[in-house]
Amino acid sequence: MSFTTGESRWSDVWLAATARGTTICGDFLAATALALALQNAGAGGLAVSGLLLAATLPLVVLAPLAGRLADRVDSRTLLVAVGLAQAAICTMLAVATHPVLVIGLVALLACGLAVTQPCLAALLPAMVRPGDLPRASAITQTAVSLGALGGPVLAGLLVGQFGTRVPLLVDAATYLALVVAGLLLRTRRGGRPATATPPELPTAQVQAVPPAAKRATGTAEGWRIRRDPLMVVMVACIAVVITAIGGINVIEVFFIRETLNGSATMYGLVGAAWMAGLLPGGWFAARLVRRLDDDGALVRGVLVTLAGCSLMVLLASTVPTATLLVPLWLVAGAANGAQNVFANLLTARRAPESMRARAYASYGAAVQGGSMTGYLLGGLLLTVVSPRPLIAAAGAAGLLVALAFVPVVARAVRRPAIEDRESQAARSSQRADDAGLATLGRPAEPESGGGDTVGSWLSASHARGSGTSSS
Repeated sequence: MSFTTGESRWSDVWLAATARGTTICGDFLAATALALALQNAGAGGLAVSGLLLAATLPLVVLAPLAGRLADRVDSRTLLVAVGLAQAAICTMLAVATHPVLVIGLVALLACGLAVTQPCLAALLPAMVRPGDLPRASAITQTAVSLGALGGPVLAGLLVGQFGTRVPLLVDAATYLALVVAGLLLRTRRGGRPATATPPELPTAQVQAVPPAAKRATGTAEGWRIRRDPLMVVMVACIAVVITAIGGINVIEVFFIRETLNGSATMYGLVGAAWMAGLLPGGWFAARLVRRLDDDGALVRGVLVTLAGCSLMVLLASTVPTATLLVPLWLVAGAANGAQNVFANLLTARRAPESMRARAYASYGAAVQGGSMTGYLLGGLLLTVVSPRPLIAAAGAAGLLVALAFVPVVARAVRRPAIEDRESQAARSSQRADDAGLATLGRPAEPESGGGDTVGSWLSASHARGSGTSSS
């Protein structure tokens, strides 16, 4: 694994972000091309549903194994090997015609994605100083958003001119970006001894670290998401809210085209509006997070942004024309972008470095699982309920879930504070006992500051006023 030695490696950040954005562009390009290919081949809704499920299920099922693999195997080896394998699989997709074979190859692609996503996510905190991670996260999200916006546009142009084979070959080429990133990135983690030691912190900065910060990062042996109350409540809240509002991805095409009589162009514009909103939302959160001096504030930020997304969905059910969905989806996308930054930063803060890929994989599995459940619920309910009331119900359900989590978040935030007070009281009592015992034989020696030594820069990220309030 590798730590920064005082300076952020921005070249690595831009390289990783470019590789991620390039592959995301290829993924969206391929998804659009494959959906069109199945439809042109006469496949029904069951085949399209199978395609979506194949692209999502491995991210959920393989999360524990993929996260452990990304933590234990050299990141360079993983990115190069998986990138080459995905390029080969996508090349086979370009010549595959049978729906079952297409779905199987898509599932294999998703297996590779289950590994590379947590691998790249865990690399990012090792590339930069704690105070620079919000900006680095915003850069990565910007690349992802641009890739997601450009993929469908390229698919429309290429499929119209060349059919589906050329877009899939282009997608195969985009996976080579992972290979290039794996070979060129100076930052590496997993499967290697540390190439550099964390920088020493000034004494004042070390002593400023509250006990909660030291405990938050924990040790690789003792830390688990399920044992971390803040991580548990954040992951649960995100998963449940996404389950509630995720069905709009299935419903909105019928809502826009049939209920609101919008054109196909308007449907594409509305979909792009949400993705466009991610950009300012991510950068706003990156600036705001510097003022959030504890992990509890990040969890509250996640809750507020989820409520904002749900409110926009609820308001969308009242619009008379599809045009009015564009500003609502821009705001919802901005809230979604901010939520992504808050959640990623909290995961980086709480998880020990050696288990960070597993933490990101588990978080991603919860998000994908919520999305899958939302897709299924939306598709089933559409058979008996019209789109407008379904949109309203989805938004209201998401808002109610966010409100229901308010006291849960409050309890989770208070719990570490209570444990801190108990820990401080125990230490004070121990010092008093030690002082009393010392008077029996010899004077008590002054207590050194050794007990406050911070083991890594991640622990230092919680120091109030240290200039590294976010990681």
